[in-house]
Amino acid sequence: MRTPARQRLLDAAEELFYAEGVHTVGIDRVIEHAGVARGSLYNAFGSKDELVRAYLQRRADRMFARIEAAVERQESARDRLLAIFDAQADWLAAPTYNGCAFARAAAESPPDGVAIACSREYRSRLIALLTTLATEAGAPQPADLARQLLLLYDGTANAGRYERTTIAAVAKAAASAIVELALDPQSTRS
Repeated sequence: MRTPARQRLLDAAEELFYAEGVHTVGIDRVIEHAGVARGSLYNAFGSKDELVRAYLQRRADRMFARIEAAVERQESARDRLLAIFDAQADWLAAPTYNGCAFARAAAESPPDGVAIACSREYRSRLIALLTTLATEAGAPQPADLARQLLLLYDGTANAGRYERTTIAAVAKAAASAIVELALDPQSTRS
């Protein structure tokens, strides 16, 4: 059976947009790569912006599935909080890793563009998850800890384009130190 046109378009967009950039790749290349008629794009998505939205939503869903699986493998609340860095290490180790799709798409986007909106939604989901996990771990200021960890996560995603897997271990060690200090601020004073 042949894959539906919508799926082929989304697969082609994901491959091309992630490798080359959402604004660098034109609709004609996506259509050609997907092997569909031009009308299929407009029937399935209506516009390139909606294709970009679908691409970024799919990336977010996949990332969250990976993160949630890593969280679920952990038993302690502290380890569950740090699991986001385990998921990121797997992501950085992938041969196709080319940086954070959201940061890259947002960098190419106008301030009111769809990529900015999708990137904000993705970051909001990450903050919400990290805040929940920090609360479960007993952090006295879970929102602050979540933002600190997200900052480290973002930096690691960027540095990962250059250092690949070596940065993942450094990031997890730094995250562990941040979490330790947040959960037991007296530990560094003794």
